[in-house]
Parts: sequence; structure tokens; C-alpha cells
Amino acid sequence: MCLILFAWQAHPHYPLVLAANRDEFHERPTAAADFWPGHSGVLAGRDLQAGGTWLGITRGGRIAAVTNYREPLAPEAPLERSRGELVTEFLEGSQAPLAHAEALLASASSYRGFNLMLGSPEGLAYVSNRHAQAVEIVAGSHGLSNHLLNTDWPKVSSGRARLAELLQRTRIDPEALLELLTERSLAPGDMPPDADDGEIRRYLMNHYFIVSPVYGTRSSTVVLMDNDGSIEFVERRFGPDGSATGTSRFVL
Repeated sequence: MCLILFAWQAHPHYPLVLAANRDEFHERPTAAADFWPGHSGVLAGRDLQAGGTWLGITRGGRIAAVTNYREPLAPEAPLERSRGELVTEFLEGSQAPLAHAEALLASASSYRGFNLMLGSPEGLAYVSNRHAQAVEIVAGSHGLSNHLLNTDWPKVSSGRARLAELLQRTRIDPEALLELLTERSLAPGDMPPDADDGEIRRYLMNHYFIVSPVYGTRSSTVVLMDNDGSIEFVERRFGPDGSATGTSRFVL
């Protein structure tokens, strides 16, 4: 139940502000964010099970992030490509975000449901194989979870509103964005005392930060792109109990 909050051309100093949580099974092997040897300056975490990544950026400012599209009743496809490839292929390519997104639609059925945000210093685009068209992302605050862009889910709507509040600050501290991502309050709505497993899972979907022994928020990532082209990238990782296990910081 990942969450990506981002603002494009909505702050006088930062053309792009992004804050994202990766929620995943704790047993899935993962490498911390770093530059990938032999991959043209790609900075990203790495999925060691299927390859690829969920979010990454290059020294030139190409950025991509993917989430799964939630389809609890959909049958498992017998053959599929890893959605982590979607991010890697864009980061290693040269097409403009919208052109790449439009071209991707031709092969989008090779993947299970996905949402993909693509960007460069020139613009942002969104594409999903559960939506008919790729679209250029307009200026403003946006949210993406496990449905279409800016779907009115509680954590998407409240996250966009809280991000908009942070954009009122002259300078944005990455720690303020990380604090937003790790919010653990029980709003909206308290857990019913007699909740069954299905209710618990639906309840967890409403939260920015998920803590459970098997599945939860594995990492929070913040990206700040400045007007001068410099990029600050921070990844904080978490264990099954929700405690931080490490932080990596990069300035590009």
C-alpha cells in the first residue's frame, strides 16, 4: 500500500518535492539506496528478488517511481514482467517523460497493474495500465497510492493537504517530509476492537506508515530538486517493529 506525495512547480525554490513510502513484505530482500555500478549514474534502492527498483533518480534529474494497482480479486497472471523494470528503463533512457509514458502503453499489458510517475527537469508524466491514456502532470500537489493518480483515498487526500502546508515554508527540511511519511496516528478512524483480518488490512490502507510483523513500511524516501539543479535524496529504512534501521543521504 505504497504512497507517493509530490509537488511540481508549486514552490519558488523547489521545482520538485517528493516524499514516498515503500510498503512491502519484510522478507523480500532489498538493497539500500545507492548508485548502481554500470547503470549511468542511477541512484536507487534495489529489489533483490525481481530486480529493478520502486523509485530512483539520475544525476541529470530523471526520476521515476512505481506503485502496484490494487486488484484484490484479480487472478495471478502466469507470465509477467517485473514492475521494477519500468523505473529502471526510464532512468536509463533519454525520452522525455510524456513520450516515454505514451510509448510504454504498447507493452503495458505485459505487467500486472501499475501506476508510474516519470519526470525530468522539463516535466512530469503519469501512466497506468489501468488507464487509457498517459497524461502530463500539471503544477500543484499530487498523490499516488494503489489506485489512479489523485484518487480520493484518505491518506492520499490528507497527504496532499499536508504537503501543501509544508510548501508554504521558505525552505523545506527533508526531516519535515520524513516526519509526514512516518505519521502513526490512528486517524482517520480508530481500529474497531473486534476487527477481523480483512478490516485490519483495510484500516492499514488509510495510514501513511504501516507497522506489522510481516508487511509494512520498509523505507521512506525524500527528493528535493532545487532551482539550481541540485538534488537532495534521503532514504530512511525501517524494521518490522517500525524502528529506523538506517538513513542514506545524497546530494547530486
